[in-house]
Amino acid sequence: MGELVRAAGDGDAQAWNALVEQFSGLVWAVVRGHRLRDADAADVVQTTWLRLVEHLGAIRDADRVGAWLVTTARRESLRVLQRGSRQLPTEDVGLEVGDPVPGPEALAVAADSDRALWRGLAQLPQRCRTLLRVLAADPPPSYAAVSAGLGLPIGSIGPTRARCLAQLRAMLARSDLTNDGGPV
Repeated sequence: MGELVRAAGDGDAQAWNALVEQFSGLVWAVVRGHRLRDADAADVVQTTWLRLVEHLGAIRDADRVGAWLVTTARRESLRVLQRGSRQLPTEDVGLEVGDPVPGPEALAVAADSDRALWRGLAQLPQRCRTLLRVLAADPPPSYAAVSAGLGLPIGSIGPTRARCLAQLRAMLARSDLTNDGGPV
């Protein structure tokens, strides 16, 4: 990984493209974990890559570029969240023709399920929360990228994910995580 980072720092476009391809899913997963609006999330991802370009020559441990990207994406996401409450959108956003609009009942059920899931996720240990958010990215990052970004051995990612999901399922099954006391 260090050679790829150094080559990208020397202006090798193929090396840069390989870095972006390998870590793009990981960066998106971190950003999506902060639940930013789509436009803000895209801005944060672009800013994260820009920061890497700006600091490519200054990274001390090139083999840990994934961890550097995770930290930068997290910091940029928090910065956007802090300033987001002070900005108002200025454009009208309309629905595209042909977009299906779910009814109020479907929206309420989906919102209840989402809230229950997020409450359950918040109760998991930090390691599980981070891993599940990263692996939920679309497209999912490679296990090599997850390993580099989170510092986990590749062979432990799948079993750790399974344990975290089992914890979440058990928590949702035994806990009253919905507002109305009904099933999740």
